[in-house]
Amino acid sequence: MSPTFDAFIGFYPTTDLAATHRFYVGTLGLTLARDQGTCHIYAVAGGGFLGFCLREAVTLPPTVVLTLVTDDVDGVYERLMAAGVTAETAPKHNAEYGIYHFYAQGPSGERVEVQRFDEELLH
Repeated sequence: MSPTFDAFIGFYPTTDLAATHRFYVGTLGLTLARDQGTCHIYAVAGGGFLGFCLREAVTLPPTVVLTLVTDDVDGVYERLMAAGVTAETAPKHNAEYGIYHFYAQGPSGERVEVQRFDEELLH
């Protein structure tokens, strides 16, 4: 029998927990689900969480991407631009993957993708 999981948490390092909190709560609108002192866990949706833990140094390769899925890609892009967040490009369609998306830079240099699927995901 396959195990039943209740949630998913992806943990990532940050050198500045306060800046990370301002970005994920203040700019993106996520909710702080758990404050563990040197780690914060933010609720995303459907049992998904992002965790950030304080570390002295952060080196994430550009292939590590934190992807947030929303129907309002353009609205999130505008909100991030108004907050002074750096984006690689404006939102665009990617026919190969059937998505509309853009990449932005998080406070610790993490690559954050905001996307919408052309077709609804299977659950």
